[in-house]
Amino acid sequence: MATAALTSLSHGAGCGCKLPAQELFAVLSGLDGHEDRNVLIDATTADDAAVYRLSDELALVQSVDFFTPIVDDPYDFGRIAAANALSDVYAMGGTPITAMNLVAFPLEQLGAAVLRLILEGGLATARAAGCSLVGGHSIDDPEPKYGMAVTGTVDPRRILSNAGARAGDALVLTKPLGVGAICTGHRRGAASDAQLGAATESMSQLNADASHAALALDARAATDVTGFGLLGHLHSLALQSGVAAEVEASSVPCLDGAEAALGDGRGVSGGTRRNLRYAEAFTDFAPTVPQARRLLVCDATTSGGLLVALAPQRADELPGAVVGRLVDGPPGEVVVI
Repeated sequence: MATAALTSLSHGAGCGCKLPAQELFAVLSGLDGHEDRNVLIDATTADDAAVYRLSDELALVQSVDFFTPIVDDPYDFGRIAAANALSDVYAMGGTPITAMNLVAFPLEQLGAAVLRLILEGGLATARAAGCSLVGGHSIDDPEPKYGMAVTGTVDPRRILSNAGARAGDALVLTKPLGVGAICTGHRRGAASDAQLGAATESMSQLNADASHAALALDARAATDVTGFGLLGHLHSLALQSGVAAEVEASSVPCLDGAEAALGDGRGVSGGTRRNLRYAEAFTDFAPTVPQARRLLVCDATTSGGLLVALAPQRADELPGAVVGRLVDGPPGEVVVI
């Protein structure tokens, strides 16, 4: 019996199903309350993961991430969701050591074989990361969702938080943007199977090498680019670091077909529209920046690359593209030229 396509059962796709940033931050405001001095990073700084110090040389990195399907292939969905969850640890400069599955699934409708493939994809990615998959939790849900809770380790003296950047730092993006546009566009006939395949491979790629390279180059701050888009995550990094940012729109790398899909509207998801509205509150777009590029830097991204702030003289050594710089100015404000 044929089963329904995974994406047909979800109201949003991948990280595009996140709650809107401005509403979420308002809800979370004031909910911090720990008094443990060993909590080095918590939710108050909108960083990628929490960090808890065990000793002067060792700290735990903890994060959780799950979402609705962004592709129809169950195995690929598992790979992407796992890579996305592991990315939070890499964004902190950490090494993932254990993971636990989070599953919401309509077992009666889709069948055990589909769930098995999702879990196999997640397991394959965890193994590639050298991370032990040690358990999980599942519930019955008409809308499928999958992700992981991940624990990693990090040297507390070498954390890549989103608060350590300085004016003058270069900004390097380690994966191209546009996966949201390609996945949305493919469902609407605006992207080819080959373009979807390239987006799938980009989303499945671990950020391990980028994290290790950033640490080796003495990067000062990092974050991963996911559901709030490049500008949303850059805003948090700049705000917590007390600086402003400039982005060169033409320098932002883009997957083949994404700009065209955004330009004709068929690649624009609801999450991307929400991101653009959010970004307009802290971003000044130069009149010369085309609408497709404005949407690209707000594209609701799933399992994107790292956005790394480091000394400009070392920026070319980090695999990726230099997309802008940090400057003196009102904290969190962004100019796109």
